[in-house]
Amino acid sequence: MAILQVRNVNKRFGGLQALNDVNLSVEEGSIHAIIGPNGAGKSTLLNCFVGRLTPDTGTVMFNGKSLLGISPHEINQAGVSRVFQTPEIFTDLTILENVMIPTFAHRDGSFKVNWWPRVDNETQTRDHAMGVLEEIGLADKKDIVASALSRGDKRRLEMAMCLAQDPKLLLLDEPTAGMSRADTNATIDLLKRIGETRGITKIIIEHDMHVVFSLADKIAVLAQGAVIAEDLPENIKTDPRVKEAYLGEEAVA
Repeated sequence: MAILQVRNVNKRFGGLQALNDVNLSVEEGSIHAIIGPNGAGKSTLLNCFVGRLTPDTGTVMFNGKSLLGISPHEINQAGVSRVFQTPEIFTDLTILENVMIPTFAHRDGSFKVNWWPRVDNETQTRDHAMGVLEEIGLADKKDIVASALSRGDKRRLEMAMCLAQDPKLLLLDEPTAGMSRADTNATIDLLKRIGETRGITKIIIEHDMHVVFSLADKIAVLAQGAVIAEDLPENIKTDPRVKEAYLGEEAVA
């Protein structure tokens, strides 16, 4: 069953057609990769999923409900979380405090429930956050200030902040950018494990073809704002349109 459906989405910025009649269908529990050259429209499309941009025409449906015309906060509450290209974390707080924040909101100088349904006090919030850090492999660093983390750990921290919200759909924009190969492989293993234990649907934008073909159940290829192919990884590798527009021989070898 499709958890996200994109139908005939168009987005123009002045004279630039950033998205051109885009259609996608993302199956629940799958890992769906979106690839393409720089400027193909990948991040623009993701921004339409989270309410940062509104398509000029077309529809974006999540769990049978439209995501258009509602705020990013409401989309997040509906179960859509996003890991950005540059980690959006609170660098002056500890790892544990960062993961507690998505669960509770600071209002009037005190912890109060934001929307997480399973906790009703700070102790439960701390326990919940620690459970996520154990899952993500950062529990032993819980008291380290986030600014002191490596790039790989910052990316994992942002992922933990998303997982603390128990999302149904996790959007990952270049999740391994700037990582060493060891950190990249650890992230691949982590995303596979999350898929097995939580069953979260994931959409990944990624230029590293090792990551894409290690993870994706299905791949959509964008070029000049249009989907030129959407298929299983083994078919994408051999699609002449994809090789010409983006991959080339070396990328799929």
